[in-house]
Amino acid sequence: MPAAARVLVIGGGFSGMTAAIELRRGGVEVDLVEIDPGWRSYGAGITINGASLRAFARVGVIGEIMKQGYCADSVAICTGDGRQLALLPTPRLAGPDIPGGGGIMRPVLARILAAATRAAGVNVRLGSTFTTIEPGPDSVAVTFSDGPLRRYDLVVGADGLSSKVRQTCFPDAPKPKYTGQGVWRAVLPRPADVVHPAMYLGAKVKVGFNPVSQSEMYLFLTEYRPTNDFVPEEALVPQLAQLLGAFSAPMVAESRRNLGAHSHVVYRPLEAMLMPQPWYRGRVLLVGDAAHATTPHLAAGAGMGIEDAIVLAEELRAGDSLPEALQRFQQRRWERCRMVVENSLRLGEIEATGGSQEEHAQLMRDSMMALAAPF
Repeated sequence: MPAAARVLVIGGGFSGMTAAIELRRGGVEVDLVEIDPGWRSYGAGITINGASLRAFARVGVIGEIMKQGYCADSVAICTGDGRQLALLPTPRLAGPDIPGGGGIMRPVLARILAAATRAAGVNVRLGSTFTTIEPGPDSVAVTFSDGPLRRYDLVVGADGLSSKVRQTCFPDAPKPKYTGQGVWRAVLPRPADVVHPAMYLGAKVKVGFNPVSQSEMYLFLTEYRPTNDFVPEEALVPQLAQLLGAFSAPMVAESRRNLGAHSHVVYRPLEAMLMPQPWYRGRVLLVGDAAHATTPHLAAGAGMGIEDAIVLAEELRAGDSLPEALQRFQQRRWERCRMVVENSLRLGEIEATGGSQEEHAQLMRDSMMALAAPF
């Protein structure tokens, strides 16, 4: 018998969907509520490192990711004028036949996971969210915006960086903080010679390219922005083009020329938050960005949420009491997620201040080695 027989997952993003899939496969009755009636996923591409590919393989969606996305070995590190400094190997953590890294469009990945969620038998309710959560000693009473009160053995808050569950059930939790960097993303045609990710290093600005399908790649650029200013939609393309103008590398110059309204340019200020231990209070638990929102410097944010879901399902299947299962979950997840959040923040600080490239490289190596370890 699992430690919880009936679970509510709040939030239909990557972490929430994966938690629902894994719990359902363990025999748990799962309701998933998502406030967006269209179950949409916004944004351009997403980089998937080897550790995250390993997690997706555990969930059973790696075949669709490889089919609808793009997986490859190695990452090129280049100067701003295009000279290659290094070609970093990416170990095949997901298996000998699966490359060491990949990329995919966010909406495509969301559709893959949504299909797997429904196939697992999860009760999905769109356009719904909770109105009250009342934890008790034996269950959690939840009322909803679209229906009557229901009781659950466990409530999982997977509702992201601005988590309503966190605000409601953990009022003393820290709030997300702006890091002083912003990230730009755009979708562009993939030239035939772009067969793996590449990053170009500039002064306080870094630009990279990652294939996300056979025909597309996504561009990402991180820049130092001391103030968290809003960027209006009409300024997105010209501001990104101006930033790319600082690079003379042929790939960057060509991408700058190809920018336009069709490029789906988005800008997001980078915020981070690490919830202190424990991430649970009674029968309410936070996972993914609701507990440990990170910046994209290690390409591990989504992967950490996927791992959370896998570990939670494993610990609930192991039996024992719910408090014991949640305690084991916390022990397994804390150090790994703390490392990702804090090391990503430090990488951002180095980039924003023009700090030591040697420290940056060493911290990247150390982090990648830690992520390669079993979770």
